[in-house]
Amino acid sequence: MTPMSHKATARCVGLVGLGLVGCALDRRLRAAGFTVLGLDVRPQAMQTFEAQGGQTCSDWHTLVQATDTFVLAVFDTAGVEDVAARIIRARSQDGEPRRPMRLIDCSTGDPERLAALAMQLAPQSVGLVEAPLSGSSVQIERGEATLLYAGDPIDIAAVEAVLQALSPVRRHVGATGMAARAKLATNLVLGLNRAALAEGMVLARHLGIEPSLFLDLVLSSPARSAAAEVKGRIMVERDFTPQSRIRQHLKDVQLMLNLASQQHQALPLSQAHAALLLKSMEAGDGELDNAAIIQQIERSKIDPDEKLS
Repeated sequence: MTPMSHKATARCVGLVGLGLVGCALDRRLRAAGFTVLGLDVRPQAMQTFEAQGGQTCSDWHTLVQATDTFVLAVFDTAGVEDVAARIIRARSQDGEPRRPMRLIDCSTGDPERLAALAMQLAPQSVGLVEAPLSGSSVQIERGEATLLYAGDPIDIAAVEAVLQALSPVRRHVGATGMAARAKLATNLVLGLNRAALAEGMVLARHLGIEPSLFLDLVLSSPARSAAAEVKGRIMVERDFTPQSRIRQHLKDVQLMLNLASQQHQALPLSQAHAALLLKSMEAGDGELDNAAIIQQIERSKIDPDEKLS
C-alpha cells in the first residue's frame, strides 16, 4: 500500500472499486494525466491493481486528505451508500468537515436511492454526480462507451475534466436519478439484443448453419446490432473471459423489473431474460462474460414428449 500525507490536489482522483470497470477507468484517468489512488474492500483486487501499475491507498482518512474527487465503480447502490458514509466519517477527522467534495458514481444503481443519497449529502458539501457507462470494460478503456451523466449543474461543472477523461462520448440526462433510469432502460434493450443473438446462433447451429457464418449473415443484414458486433465473435469463439459479467447484468435486470413493478408494468421479455440469467448463475456461469448466456440457452431443452403449440 502507498502511504499518502499530502493535501488534496485537483489532479488527484480516488477510485473506489477495482474490478473490470474500475481498472478500465484507472487507465483512462492516468492517460489523461490524473494521479489515481485506488481502494477496494477485496485484498486480491488491491494486489491485482498494484501489479498492473496502479497506486493504492487502503486508509480512508488518508485518501480523503489526498483528494476531493472520487470515482465509484462499485457493484450496486448499497456499495455507493457505504462508500459515501465512509468518506463522510473520514472527512470529519481532517479538520475540514465542510470542504466541498464530489462523488462520481459509475455504477448502475437504484435511481430513487441515488436521488435520496444526493439530498442527504448536499448539506454536507458533498455533491453526487451520476455517471454510469454503457459498454463493456474493453469499450470503456477504448473510450467507446457512452457516459450518461446527471446531477447538480455546479457539481457537474466541477468534475468536467474527470468526466471528459472517463469518456469522450457523453449525454446529459437531467437531475440525479435520471442517469440510472436511462442506463437501466438502455441496458434492457442491449441485454435482450445479446440474448436474441445467442438464441439465433443456437437455432442456426441446429439448422446446420455454422456459428461464424451465422454471425456474418447477421452483421450483413437488418438484424445487425451493437450486441452482435461486440459479443458475436465471443459467442463464436467460446472465450467467455469477462469484459462484463452475467451476475452484474442479472442485478441490472432485477432492478428493471422492480422499478417497472412499482409502475404496475409487466416486462415479459425481461422476465424471461432474468430467468435465463438466474439459471446461468445456478449453473456456475455468473463470473463469465455476459455473452455466456448462450450456454444457458444451449442447456435449455424441451422434453421430447412435449409438443409445441
